[in-house]
Amino acid sequence: MCGLAGELRFDGRPADAGAVTRMTSCLVHRGPDGEGVRAEGAAAFGHRRLAIIDLSPAGAQPMVDAETGATIVFNGCIYNHRELRDELRRLGHAFRSTSDTEVILKAWHEWGVGFVDRFRGMFAIAIHEHASGRTVLARDRLGIKPLYLDERPGMLRFASTPQALIAAGGVDTSVDRDALASYMSFHSVVPAPRTILTGITKLPPATVRVVEADGTTVDTVYWRPSFDREPSDAGMSAEDWQDALLRSVRVAVERRMVADVPVGVLLSGGFDSSLIVALLADLGQTDLATFSIGFEDAGGEEGDEFAYSDLVADRFGTRHHRIPVATERLVPAISGTVAAMSEPMVSHDCVAFYLLSEEVSRSVKVVQSGQGADEVLGGYEWYPPLAGVPRAEAVDAYAEVFVDRPWAEMAQWLNPAWLAETDVPRAFLDAAFAAPGAATAVDAALRIDTTTMLVDDPVKRVDNMTMAWGLEGRVPFLDHELVELAGRVPPELKLGDGGKGVLKRASRGLVPDEVIDRTKGHFPVPAIRQLDGAMLDLVRDALLDPAARRRDLFRRDTVDRLLADPNTARTTLGSNALWQLGLLELWLQTNRIA
Repeated sequence: MCGLAGELRFDGRPADAGAVTRMTSCLVHRGPDGEGVRAEGAAAFGHRRLAIIDLSPAGAQPMVDAETGATIVFNGCIYNHRELRDELRRLGHAFRSTSDTEVILKAWHEWGVGFVDRFRGMFAIAIHEHASGRTVLARDRLGIKPLYLDERPGMLRFASTPQALIAAGGVDTSVDRDALASYMSFHSVVPAPRTILTGITKLPPATVRVVEADGTTVDTVYWRPSFDREPSDAGMSAEDWQDALLRSVRVAVERRMVADVPVGVLLSGGFDSSLIVALLADLGQTDLATFSIGFEDAGGEEGDEFAYSDLVADRFGTRHHRIPVATERLVPAISGTVAAMSEPMVSHDCVAFYLLSEEVSRSVKVVQSGQGADEVLGGYEWYPPLAGVPRAEAVDAYAEVFVDRPWAEMAQWLNPAWLAETDVPRAFLDAAFAAPGAATAVDAALRIDTTTMLVDDPVKRVDNMTMAWGLEGRVPFLDHELVELAGRVPPELKLGDGGKGVLKRASRGLVPDEVIDRTKGHFPVPAIRQLDGAMLDLVRDALLDPAARRRDLFRRDTVDRLLADPNTARTTLGSNALWQLGLLELWLQTNRIA
């Protein structure tokens, strides 16, 4: 929900309200229900509102609170805001709204940096104290809500998207070579704090940054899931784990119904979204709106999963919306999809989420989605090969099944000027796998996927594509208490039954067996996985564009080879390699990066 922006000055100059206005103007899609800019001295905050909780003007932002002497802009939702409001009232705080935004302000005043520990939700927060000049920036534990930064001598700007920071002016938009290496290795993921652009970073998840009036900063990382067994778990049977996990999912799903507007579900037809629908029905939810999208078959691949989503919708009596999309709609939608990406993302289902969100936003403002279950509970095909691999060999085993291309092959793809000086992707993996906890190779892989790869691919995809249409996406499988519990579940229970076994077994009798036992699918967009016709022309034009030739990221012989045979070369996980290159150029050109 919403988009935020701001500027802080540390050089004695007043903050530039005009720059903040330019940033908020880029965030209209994230907040079509209202806008506001407040500038005072060295700080200026801007906000675009998507009204979900407290729809009245009292919930508008930037919110200024006389009691605490602070201003806040906030993006997200605190699901336990009512309980926290009651607690804060008992501590003497008065409230003038029923918004979660005001709860955050009072919580900061009462508990300081530890305020985030009390939140159950997703959030990007900026709070400025008028008297001290101190500003606090915070991001939720799983990075569901984005917060991008432009840091320069004497100044800091922040916003919900890089595009907003670019609109403010003066950003170094050169491509970061180290980030490019990560993009080419991790299916377009660039781990925080980097982005693909040199001058823009992102606040890492689970981080509170306190910025003093002179520009000095202190970061606090407030949450790290262990992905290890605890002594208290020793007596847990497989059935005990199943029961505990299902209870936790139920709580997570129920939490995400907190809203002053109706909440729907994106029902793909897969197990994860089907379980959300089943649990809501079991909780007594009626007249639930569900939405499924499908595409035309291409290249021998099926383009929809309507048979399964229809089955679930019929079983639980939802108000179901089937959304078939003709292939001729895909190419026109690519430009909007790429423009909606805060960072380039190669996943072929981005356009599916974009088109789905366009249709869903006509009916509801909030939806729950099943993203994250595979990373949290071992649902992907690259986890079983890691079972039994010695912990000391975990990095090599993970890289073999996950990394798009080894460092030794990078020179076959990138021109010499764009090669990083060291193997940055491997250094990142080495550090991540060396962190304490995560006793087995599978545990270590699940931890890095949950805390990094998930954040900057599926989670970002959901946020970007839903918010492109003023739609809030909520992801119950990334409830942090559920993630903590899932991390403790023995790996063999997660990998059973073709992945997510512990949850599948817990869901028998609740979710139809046909859905639980079906072959795992992906959000199918065959026309992008198999490039030809207008889609291939789009990629070719991007890679041969004069801007691409001036940038000269990719070896010309490699590009020519891929264009001549566009559907053979694949990444380790099966993505189209030509699309991976073309998408980056499409994103850079869409954002007018020279």
